[in-house]
Amino acid sequence: MDDVTLGFTLIGLMVALIVIGLPIGITLISTGAIGVWLIRENPDLAFRFTALATYSGIQDYLFATIPLFVLMGLLVSISDVGKDTFDVAQNLLRRVKGGLGIATVGANAVFAAVTGVSIASAAVFTKVAVPEMVRHGYTMRFAAGTVAGSSILGMLIPPSLLMIVYGVLAEVSIGAMFIAGVIPGVIIALGFVVMIWVYAAFLPHRIMAHTESPALRDEPVMGTAEMLGKSVPILSLVVLILGGLYSGFFTPTEAGAVGAAGALLIALVRRRLDAKKFWRVLRETGLVSAAILFLLIAAGLYSRMLSMAGVPNAIGDFVEHLGLGPYGFLAAFVIVILLMGMILDSTSILLIMVPIGAPIAQAMGFDLIHFGIVTIIAVEMGLLTPPFGISVFTVKATLADPKVGIETIFAGALPFVAVMGVALVCIALFPVLSTALVR
Repeated sequence: MDDVTLGFTLIGLMVALIVIGLPIGITLISTGAIGVWLIRENPDLAFRFTALATYSGIQDYLFATIPLFVLMGLLVSISDVGKDTFDVAQNLLRRVKGGLGIATVGANAVFAAVTGVSIASAAVFTKVAVPEMVRHGYTMRFAAGTVAGSSILGMLIPPSLLMIVYGVLAEVSIGAMFIAGVIPGVIIALGFVVMIWVYAAFLPHRIMAHTESPALRDEPVMGTAEMLGKSVPILSLVVLILGGLYSGFFTPTEAGAVGAAGALLIALVRRRLDAKKFWRVLRETGLVSAAILFLLIAAGLYSRMLSMAGVPNAIGDFVEHLGLGPYGFLAAFVIVILLMGMILDSTSILLIMVPIGAPIAQAMGFDLIHFGIVTIIAVEMGLLTPPFGISVFTVKATLADPKVGIETIFAGALPFVAVMGVALVCIALFPVLSTALVR
């Protein structure tokens, strides 16, 4: 068996092991080590290669970004910042058709700019927004679907853990990825807003269980001082992080440190953080960060094995032979990601596909920043598609209501998947939408 055939065989074996339930990190590092062993026919080299990947894979200063942004997101989540953001958005949009749905999208977009984790957004706004929307006459399907759908903004609007993972795997600037995600994130958020308004204005029976309660307009109007008090903390963090990154004043790692310090200050000032909660936050930060860093080590070994076997070059030659062209390859790559999104989580898809796709995309003339944004949008669509749909399952688990079936939430999220699909095509065809702020 030649090296290329062996490489493809190991990819098939890896996918099979993941599907039957073996942890993604163990699978990647095992297939990577076995691949090096078989390609070089030297077990000692495989073990040394694995040890080298473990050491060199995460020794860079850049990797401090991961625990810092995780810590910041967890601190923000326990500070009730998400609830306050929704309250302000709800007050501002109280007279707009579909205002509560639009408020959920807007609050999620702002919340995404400091947490970077879709699951955190889904959990927070399921508790905050769904009961309010149902109380004011929206169907449970629309309310839960809106939270699940808009939660994906957490991985697109910077900072984003998926962008960090992609940046490491594709060896591109994480700061540039963060900045490149701003315009696509705004486009998708605006797409959600327009879709909700169209439903509310022309197809209200699709989203309303009954006529919207007048209580939405009769409730006390929030004063300017109260709105400022609730919005200043999160807006300050957004300006601090994105402003520092965009101006070049902060590196991504420094932005993570400043953001974590700011989130800690907000939690302390608001008296939401005691010793017990702080220990829990630190523990969760360590667990999440260790898991991500181990996955990156495993992905590094897997990527080197693929290069050693010549798999990216073989796929590139095959695509060129088929005459698909750059955008034909991109379409096929996105379709594979969407299919994988039905059975795997976002990080796993990136770890498997980026080492294969990025070298081919670069050889075909794609800007890897643009390619990364397209890839992340496609991966995020997988968070809303059955049967896996981790954002949907997060909403279901947080609701803890046996009367709300998982199929109800999937149905409510489908219009958001459609909007993302349209945005994906536009951003793929017009690279300037993702690279305008980077240049």
